[in-house]
Amino acid sequence: MQRTLLAAAAVAALSASVPAHAADDPEIARLRAEFQAQLDALRNNYEDRLKALEDKLAATSGKADSAMAAAEQAGQAGQASGGQAAFNPEISLILQGKYAARQDGDRRPTGFLQDADIEPAERGFSLGESELIMSADIDPYFRGLANFVVGDGEVDVEEAWFQTLGLGHGLTLKGGRFISGIGYQNEQHPHAWDFADNNLMYQVLFGEHYVQDGLQLKWLAPTDTFLELGMEAGRGASFPGSGDGGDRNGAGAWALYGHVGGDVGDSSSWRAGLSWLGARPKNRDSVLLDANAVDAETAFSGTSRTWIADFVWKWAPDGNPHERNFKLQAEYFRRTETGQLACADNLADGGACDGSTGAYRGRQSGWYAQGIYQFMPSWRVGLRYDRLSNDSLDYGANAGMLPEPGYSPYKWSLMADYMPSEFSLLRLQFARNHAAEDDPDNREITLQYVYSLGPHGAHKF
Repeated sequence: MQRTLLAAAAVAALSASVPAHAADDPEIARLRAEFQAQLDALRNNYEDRLKALEDKLAATSGKADSAMAAAEQAGQAGQASGGQAAFNPEISLILQGKYAARQDGDRRPTGFLQDADIEPAERGFSLGESELIMSADIDPYFRGLANFVVGDGEVDVEEAWFQTLGLGHGLTLKGGRFISGIGYQNEQHPHAWDFADNNLMYQVLFGEHYVQDGLQLKWLAPTDTFLELGMEAGRGASFPGSGDGGDRNGAGAWALYGHVGGDVGDSSSWRAGLSWLGARPKNRDSVLLDANAVDAETAFSGTSRTWIADFVWKWAPDGNPHERNFKLQAEYFRRTETGQLACADNLADGGACDGSTGAYRGRQSGWYAQGIYQFMPSWRVGLRYDRLSNDSLDYGANAGMLPEPGYSPYKWSLMADYMPSEFSLLRLQFARNHAAEDDPDNREITLQYVYSLGPHGAHKF
């Protein structure tokens, strides 16, 4: 067709250049009429095709405009109905389980008042706690999260909070039930731990981690160096507080903390923090070994003050942790408690307590340090050392019934884990547990799995 058009144009130009007397030649007139007819046919064909293309573009543009209008109307309707279309909740499920080989018995750290609800570690196969997590932006101003811990035959509400999104000036307010921001590991859920069990420090301080029912206010400084300050006011029902201590108007526990951090070159980053927690427990249950080495139920009422210092160093070549990375993590605490300690009568069981109540003052401390090294993609090894110290214990009138131990509990843990993906983990751990005086376990072996189903938010630094 293009050749025909060019030929027709050439002939037309040629015919225009021939002499006038040649135009009367019948042959030339026939050729001119033939090519003129071809030109007219081509012109009509191209005009038809051009009009069809214009009609198609107009129809497509109309559909796009209609789609954009419909989308805009849907967005407005979603906002008007509370954002149901725009803010669907993220739902995830964490599955955990273990196989543990260890000696029988409950190895509570000697001399430490700890949460009486902590159960002895199970042996053999056991199903760990599963977590069901739902979170979403409620609207442009608030975000919400609920975390349900599912165990054998029971469901606990571990977290259920709202958080502001637009206060500005680096401020964030959180309310409801939330994991406190004190320390470093406290905000980590068990599935995010680097070992199969908790360190001795957190075990004696909080059991698992400290949870507040109340309000939290955080401020993030507008600086190149990371600087975060936080304050919390809560009910104070969680250990080292108690349910009776939280039964009051106003706050039964306060927390203050600050964290600072930054980068060192392209490969390293760090964070350090200092935290303080104050609680006023009343009739707080704990179990101690009495002078006859028999379990004695105790109840403490008074004040509890805890200081925590934490430090974390992370290294990855050029900031890329995929191939290799290393994390050094350490925390130190000091706890002072003053008040009254009641020791329940256990004489019938061969114990030494007669149900008396005496003054109590305890000053205890401890720390842990751990290093985790990923030496190739998906494979990590880790070593942790825990140590506690009974610096000073004064049982007052109960001194003859409850001995003042000069023992410092400690524990070594070695682990290796394999992560085929960010959603699955298999771990082998070996530990030498000397938490309980005169009752060590030098061969604790644990096999653990952790699986994550559904979208899950990134863990903290």
